[in-house]
Amino acid sequence: MRKNLGVAYIELPGQDMGAMKAFYSGAFGWRFTDYGPDYAAFDEGLDGGFATDADERPKAPLVILWAEDLEAALAAVEKAGAAIVRPIFAYPGGRRFHFRDPAGNELAIYTDA
Repeated sequence: MRKNLGVAYIELPGQDMGAMKAFYSGAFGWRFTDYGPDYAAFDEGLDGGFATDADERPKAPLVILWAEDLEAALAAVEKAGAAIVRPIFAYPGGRRFHFRDPAGNELAIYTDA
């Protein structure tokens, strides 16, 4: 069972998918699942992925939390004072939204439902 709002995923930005995969594979033995030319996922103790699409990749590592009820999570972060950067949207892994915390860090919360 997943812990609600626990760290579930991290996305690392980059420009050269081949170089990123070669480094992490060579240094740590990581394996990848490709989702097109601009995204590769890994599952190495903490799930994550590399994003290289210039329009979609985060500007810094993106910590992604999981929530069973995405709408309730959105309401909670708004009530706590977060700025919503990207409203709820669908993507191949489910639905998510992005927010900026008071320190300016961008995070996301997703649900696979």
